[in-house]
Amino acid sequence: MTHATLAHPPRWLTANQLHPAPAAGVREWLFNQDSLTRRLTALSNHGFSVSPLAEGWQRLRNDECAALGVRDGSQGWVREVLLCGHGRPWVFARSVAARSALEGSGLNLADLGSRSLGELLFSDRAFDRGALHACRYPAAWLPAAVRDERLWARRSCFSRGALGVLVAEVFLPAFWPAAGIDA
Repeated sequence: MTHATLAHPPRWLTANQLHPAPAAGVREWLFNQDSLTRRLTALSNHGFSVSPLAEGWQRLRNDECAALGVRDGSQGWVREVLLCGHGRPWVFARSVAARSALEGSGLNLADLGSRSLGELLFSDRAFDRGALHACRYPAAWLPAAVRDERLWARRSCFSRGALGVLVAEVFLPAFWPAAGIDA
């Protein structure tokens, strides 16, 4: 999937930098450090599933290269999935890792299939999670089936030695009512 180059890409901000701040319930989901997979599994009463959309080697976006500390235009493994509750898409997730760091790291993202990357990252104590940042995700970067304007998103980088895996999670409109939050 090719992503549009935006004239004004989003600014990923920390909780303290977001003005105006989102509603308390939204903020809690955006900046909670726990595993989103585990939280969605609990919210769905074990009706959680991962629906893979696309994965493979491609040119990373410039904001992703900057977050991973690699040069603009770097190649990386990109995985896009929908995280679903009872079959309804709740979250669009895009995970990327630079090819230069991923090859030889022992982590094979191509083998995940319909398993959650988050569960893998949280179960491997060698990974350290960086700070969470949030933004209003550009509609142009979303798959057509879930494309919408001004959706809240968060991202963080999980690091293990030289390997960084940048995980962005976009909360889709069907998620907030399921979570009992007026967003």
